[in-house]
Amino acid sequence: MTDSPLVKRLLWSGLLAAIGALTSLVSTRLAATIWMRVFGEDPPE
Repeated sequence: MTDSPLVKRLLWSGLLAAIGALTSLVSTRLAATIWMRVFGEDPPE
């Protein structure tokens, strides 16, 4: 199954998408936490 270049490309794309989504969530939460500690209010939307 993993000998196919198409399968490897799809797995690679899926891995990149998953890491990108996770990174986005983590960075958004971290930024919101910092904002709330510095300004004492919810971040703007």
